[in-house]
Amino acid sequence: MTVNHKYYLDLAFQIAEKNLGKTRLNPSVGTVVVKNDSVISSAVTSYNGRPHSEFNALNNLKDCAGASLYTTLEPCTHYGKTPPCTNIIIKKKIKNVFYAFEDPDIRTFKKAKKFLKQKGIKAKLIPSKKYSKFYQSYFINRKQSIPFITAKIAVSKDYLTINKRDKWITNESSRNLVHLLRNKHDCILSTSKSINNDDSLLNCRINGLKNNKPDLFIIDLKLKLKKKLSLNKYLKTRKTFLITSKNNSSKLLAYKNLGYKIIFISKLEDKNDLNLLFKKIYKMGYSRMLIETGLTFLNNLIRYKMINDLFIFKSNKKLGDKGKNNNTSNFLKKVHPKLLKINLNGDNLFKKEFNYV
Repeated sequence: MTVNHKYYLDLAFQIAEKNLGKTRLNPSVGTVVVKNDSVISSAVTSYNGRPHSEFNALNNLKDCAGASLYTTLEPCTHYGKTPPCTNIIIKKKIKNVFYAFEDPDIRTFKKAKKFLKQKGIKAKLIPSKKYSKFYQSYFINRKQSIPFITAKIAVSKDYLTINKRDKWITNESSRNLVHLLRNKHDCILSTSKSINNDDSLLNCRINGLKNNKPDLFIIDLKLKLKKKLSLNKYLKTRKTFLITSKNNSSKLLAYKNLGYKIIFISKLEDKNDLNLLFKKIYKMGYSRMLIETGLTFLNNLIRYKMINDLFIFKSNKKLGDKGKNNNTSNFLKKVHPKLLKINLNGDNLFKKEFNYV
């Protein structure tokens, strides 16, 4: 009988997607254990990256000798903060291991197959076209030592980004999808100007995700962030950082007393400065960042080629003299994003994937 490897790997990816953006610098991996054509266990990488999914799927299984293990990423073979996943695969007498991607970590890259073969375990790489971009963020993390950068912005039909008479440009369906988007990232980057104007919370406010508040970085070079903001009530349960170049002891003490953490930088004037900031954030343990700012900052990121994914939520209504822009929208118009087939009750969602060489 032919085994449907694709079916089990697809299932593993669906499981891995659950913790995408919640496993810090480790990738979110899904694992499925199959014996006698039945799934006997499944697991995902734990919050903050440990234990790994293979351990979670196998640790409590008592009779899995001869089973096949399907996992989205090559099982690790090296000792880090935890033993390698190949150890428990061998201990539990797994017969076959199938995986969709090779791990770019040089400590494991292309080593699992050879190592498991020495123990009498067949291991095989089965690439998945359907999920070919699933680990794009992890590969960028490893290659560039910066977070994967996603940006989103809302625009009217006539490409205005500020509604002078209302806080919102797009409808509730679009805003709910933004909450889901935030849920796939471990931090959000904004500016004091954007937050002051909108009194933004920048959290997940839909059922089932309300406890998930990605940590927040606020660029506030001149310490202009208002002291009375709605997000202040979450400062005890959510890490919130102020990124500044101004050393004003009295202001800094006031922010610290509120619960903000301070990050000093010398300047933020060009691509190199931004890259240094992103590397700093990556070293702090953040792998997927969502940018939620105005047009000025977003335009710079597009111009500097520093965005990996861009989501444009577009209303079906024009704002005309009821709206405005603080910067040109030409950059948005020129990226030629792809329309996604998602029902947003009149709004449209466009996505541009930037593949920089």
